[in-house]
Formats: sequence, structure tokens, C-alpha cells
Amino acid sequence: MISEETKEKIKKIKQSFRLIMNGPISQSMREKGINYKINWGVPLIELQKMAEEYPKDYELAIELYKEDIRECKILATLLMPQERMLPEITEIWMEQCPSQEIAEMLAFNLFQHLDYASVLAYQWMASDDPFSQITAYQILSKLFTKGQEPNERGINEYLDQVAVALQSSNVSVRHAAYNSLMRFIDLGTEYKVIARNAMKSQGFDII
Repeated sequence: MISEETKEKIKKIKQSFRLIMNGPISQSMREKGINYKINWGVPLIELQKMAEEYPKDYELAIELYKEDIRECKILATLLMPQERMLPEITEIWMEQCPSQEIAEMLAFNLFQHLDYASVLAYQWMASDDPFSQITAYQILSKLFTKGQEPNERGINEYLDQVAVALQSSNVSVRHAAYNSLMRFIDLGTEYKVIARNAMKSQGFDII
């Protein structure tokens, strides 16, 4: 049961979209095949400003993400308290992810900060769903950038999955995997050598 307070917040948030909507952005997304029930084309920077007006709110985030509205889903990723994002909720949100943009917002705004972020990434790397794969590699890019180093088993699994992803028919999956590989290399010379050898063994001379 949704509280009246949350209902009012959602109503206010939806009304505010009309004031900052951007028709050309919305139209451009539709032309690129990015479809939502409603897309106001609100720029990300405006949504970030809007999120700053509200404290982190679990119930509000849950209800916003249920909406098939681009701006609501992005706000949900910004307003969900990280400590309350349980694994079963991450699975539901990933399953309901409608676009690459939301996949990236999930990774950047929320999932990378979770204590079990790497677990999610390794699980979703092996998924058949392109958005799950993109989210996984975006999470790992952020973790590698923070200096988080995988163990030997993790390295082998990661590089095996990257080699598969680089052959994907989905250009966005290939791009996300490649970017994460570059961040992996940035961990140090040892990682660069390991990555180069692993990729060469799969027929990729890209490093």
C-alpha cells in the first residue's frame, strides 16, 4: 500500500516534468528506437537537480521505478537508499530495464555503490540479455576505476566473458565490454600483460 505522502510526491514530480520537458530530445530518442510509455526528454542534469530536492526514499524510489516513464526510472536510481537495495530488488529492476540509458543509470547511480556490486556484475556478464551485460560491464568499469582488483578466478572469468562480448552482434555490448577492459588495464602493468595475452589467445590484438 502506497502512503499518501508518497502519492503526493509522485504527483508533484510528474507535474514538474511538464515544466522542464524537452520535445526535441524526446523525439530524437523515439527516432532512435528508445521507447517509453512517456518520455518528457528532460535532460539528465535537470533530473539530478530534482533529485537533490528530495532525501533518499525507498518507497518513493520503488514506486517511481514501476512507472513506464523515462524520468521516473532515472529519478528512482538517484533516490534509492543504497543500504536498502536488496539483491531481489536489483534483479527485479534489471528485469524491468527498458533501455540502454536506464541500464547505464542503474550502474552509475546505484549498483556500483552496492556492497555486492561485483557479484551482480559477474552474474550479469554471463546473461543473454544485452542490457544486463551492459550494466555488468559499466559496473566493472567503475569498480576498476576505483582500484578494486579481482582475484585470479575473477580475472579469468572476466576475460573469458569479455572475449565473448567483443564478438557480440550488439555494438553497445561490445563498446561496454571494451571500455571495461581499458579500465582493467589501467589497474597496472601486470593486468595489461594478462589482458593482452588473454585477448591474443582469442584472436583479438586490440591492446
